[in-house]
Amino acid sequence: MRKNYKVIFMVAHCLQQKFSLLLLFMLTISVCSFAQQSKIIKGKVTDETNGGLPGVTVRVKGTKVATSTNQNGDFSIQISNPQDILVFNMLGTITKEVAVGNNSSLNISLVTDSKLLKDVVVIGYGTSSKKDLTGAVTSVNAEEFNQGVMTSPAQLLQGKVAGLNVTKSGDPNGKPSTILRGPSTLREGAAQEPFYVIDGVPGASIDLLAPADIENIDILKDASSTAIYGSRAANGVIIVTTKRSKGGQSRLSYSGYGAVESVSKKYDMLSGPELRQYLKDNKQTLNPIDDDGSDTNWQKLIERTGFSQNHNLSYGGSGQSSDYGASVNYFNNQGILKNTSLKRTIARAYINQKFFNDRLKLGMTITNSASTGNDVYQTQALSNMLFYLPTVSPFNANGTYKENYDRTGSGTRNPLSIIDNNSIVNVNNKTLINGMAQVDILSGLKFTASVSTQKDQTNASTYLNSQSGLARGVNGQAIKLDILNKTEVLEGYFNYDKMFGKHSVKLLGGYSWQEDRTNDGFGVTTQGFSNDNLGANNIFLSNPSLLSQVPFANLAISTLRLISFYGRAQYNYDQKYLFQGSLRKDGSSAFGRNSRWGLFPAVSAGWRITGEDFMKSVPAISDLKLRVGYGKSGNSLGFDAFSALLVFGTPAGSSKYLNNGVISNAIGPVRNENPDLKWESTSTSNFGLDFGLFGNRITGSIDYYIKKTSDLIYTEYAVSTTQFFLPTITANVGKIKNTGIELSLNALVVKTNDFSWNTSPNIAHNKNVVQTLSDDFYKISYIQTAQLGGKGQSGNYSQIIQPGEALGTFKLWNYAGKNDAGVSTYVNAAGQTIATQPLTSDAKIAGNAQPKYIYGWSNSFTYKKLDFSFLVRGVLGNKILNATAAGLNTPADAKLQNIPRSTLGESFNDGNAYLISDRYLESGSYLRLDNATLGYTIKPKTQSVKALRLYVTANNLFVITKYTGLDPEISIGGLTPGIDNNNFYPKTRTFSLGINASF
Repeated sequence: MRKNYKVIFMVAHCLQQKFSLLLLFMLTISVCSFAQQSKIIKGKVTDETNGGLPGVTVRVKGTKVATSTNQNGDFSIQISNPQDILVFNMLGTITKEVAVGNNSSLNISLVTDSKLLKDVVVIGYGTSSKKDLTGAVTSVNAEEFNQGVMTSPAQLLQGKVAGLNVTKSGDPNGKPSTILRGPSTLREGAAQEPFYVIDGVPGASIDLLAPADIENIDILKDASSTAIYGSRAANGVIIVTTKRSKGGQSRLSYSGYGAVESVSKKYDMLSGPELRQYLKDNKQTLNPIDDDGSDTNWQKLIERTGFSQNHNLSYGGSGQSSDYGASVNYFNNQGILKNTSLKRTIARAYINQKFFNDRLKLGMTITNSASTGNDVYQTQALSNMLFYLPTVSPFNANGTYKENYDRTGSGTRNPLSIIDNNSIVNVNNKTLINGMAQVDILSGLKFTASVSTQKDQTNASTYLNSQSGLARGVNGQAIKLDILNKTEVLEGYFNYDKMFGKHSVKLLGGYSWQEDRTNDGFGVTTQGFSNDNLGANNIFLSNPSLLSQVPFANLAISTLRLISFYGRAQYNYDQKYLFQGSLRKDGSSAFGRNSRWGLFPAVSAGWRITGEDFMKSVPAISDLKLRVGYGKSGNSLGFDAFSALLVFGTPAGSSKYLNNGVISNAIGPVRNENPDLKWESTSTSNFGLDFGLFGNRITGSIDYYIKKTSDLIYTEYAVSTTQFFLPTITANVGKIKNTGIELSLNALVVKTNDFSWNTSPNIAHNKNVVQTLSDDFYKISYIQTAQLGGKGQSGNYSQIIQPGEALGTFKLWNYAGKNDAGVSTYVNAAGQTIATQPLTSDAKIAGNAQPKYIYGWSNSFTYKKLDFSFLVRGVLGNKILNATAAGLNTPADAKLQNIPRSTLGESFNDGNAYLISDRYLESGSYLRLDNATLGYTIKPKTQSVKALRLYVTANNLFVITKYTGLDPEISIGGLTPGIDNNNFYPKTRTFSLGINASF
């Protein structure tokens, strides 16, 4: 037994020795193997011009091992396995992953993210690559935005998008007029504007955003693209995507500029001595009260050089499962008209977090815009600035403002008094909170839920003080207005993307609920203050003597709901044959009980011709795609919940009455019921061709569209009072048609290591025509608009809406020149030439305000670290009615109001010179060098500062036009486009110096 133990022990000892030797051998092999696998990888990261990129993060995928490139773009990192993958990323570039393999050095080139952005288009509840689009969509990214002092993000797109006409005066508080593919409604305001979507939130206010926070803007033009937004998309959809942190990056950036603005053009009015001489030459004298020996330049007195500044600070970061960011923007724009300005602060923050192996994503974004706008009574100030006599000083000897309230004519108020003694302050606060949850249910299937609330609070305070000529004898008048508008949106939708073989399918299905509560507030006017020290800040101190001196604003709270169901299907076969169809069903409480629901379908198809084998023999054509689409969208913007209902209120001409000794409000019907009232419907047929030449060095698109709008809503259709309470009703009757063609090009003309030149021209033609205003029940032949007034012309209209003509058609008296006595003559309806004021029936069609062509041409150049860009834009073929010139051209009234230098050529005896006729209908065509920017980029030799760019920008450098007014960029929005009538805030010329810094 002991012998057996001894044998067992000897065997075990032997095995132990062998096992130890084997273990030692395996450890040695393992160490050697590790020594062979673990190695240092060196390399360099460059940009598209082969320049070294500093600050690029280089990370071993799936680990915490990371480094970054030095100032020359060089890096060095240790890996543990040849199978390791290195991830290269940097803010503003496309992340790249590279397998190490047997390489010991790697040279990597990163592509700027703008190229990726140009390839991806947001199409509503999803994205699409540009090559797969079947509708008319234009994308503009941040690098292509206009530069300069921008009071609204809409100005970023001026001249950049074919078919989009954005006009803006120099007024810091004025909103741009934005029309896409021509006007298609008889209503004004929001009904004419495109529908905005911000980061997926439909109907969000574009004024919530600072231009520096915007990454990309996609403009959906045709109904095959816009119909997914149904009843609000008839005027096109503008989708805004804000900047977000890129994967694996932390960033800090600052951008800011200071600017100086001046009036680009002034009216050439007579000076005091010149006016006195003109009157002397014509044996006329001024009233002694209107001539104190002064020579006052009123334009110079109430206009100024404006100074503006803008600062934007943002930071953010992104990891494997979260990203976050925040920004704050401060904007201060002084208007060139004294006491006009806009101050605005925008704060924005967002956070997104992923859970459960990235299958659940939660996000929240909060944006707040707080602005204060100071304004004046512009119509009064701008007209009196021209008309008021230069022969009087602004002040009396005791310091009060010099006025002559007994003087008749157009210039009856001291313009400086209007500026100084009347203040308008609008405080606005907008807040948008948006929460989002996205769940990856199955491979390719996602569900997204979002909820948002937007509050828009306006507090307006107007005070006309005791010296105001606009509120005489009331010892100060205060007007207070406090309104809250609130919008809540809840949406949930599924996206399913699947590829199998040559087939690709994208499906969308969703539900939307929205509630708008508007006009929640009050407004009151009061007067009689003991002093002007508090202005409108404490209306309790007013002391009105009559109840009628305290009227309340007629504000009716309105709650409107919109419920929608929508779906879309996209099919792609072999990257050559593309199909898309969508359907949206909208229900709105704004419309009649018989027409609450509407269907908005759309279909489109595309053929990528370059995918066919026969195109391989044509290498010069690198891309060629044919698109065709048809869709129907609606226009429900600008309605309240009572649009189709019988509404009681205070009838026109009635206010209060004595009821058994008690003062009561008069109440009666103010709107007829129309149970059949529904939204306007716009159907669009679009035919497009996208192309690329020479390896896409030249790209472009051509689109032809037919846009028909039916069921136009008009509020003044006549009805019988035996059937209705009131003689007019709001109804759907008319039709408008827009047809046009658009051409956009982009060419990389020159591309070398040191120099590049990119040019992007676009031009669009649109023809607008009103087809009908009547049906079998509601009949109307025409609608007269533009009642401009003027001496002896208070009942005249200058424009007409009628079948066969465009919106904005002028109907004016026909000027026939001067007779032998120097008196203006006109051709009447009978064809006779008369030297007296014509009758209203003598007016004739004389042209329209709609431009035949709108165009833009942007160019960008780079040479090493220098960059230069400029934009030329303009319109052709439109008319402007210069009613300002007509009102000023009153030679016989020169002792009552000032006259321009051009009137010196008129006969003093011409009592007809001022009459608004086609004499004052001028060409509105213009070409403007809208902005030019020169920049220089510095990349310091430190990893903490990525880049610094200094630049100088000039806006509105010059304009070429035959228009004799201040500026031809007159608003083409509303029902009276193209009219300059003493109320055009002067256009400015701006010079800015700025810096962009990223850290």
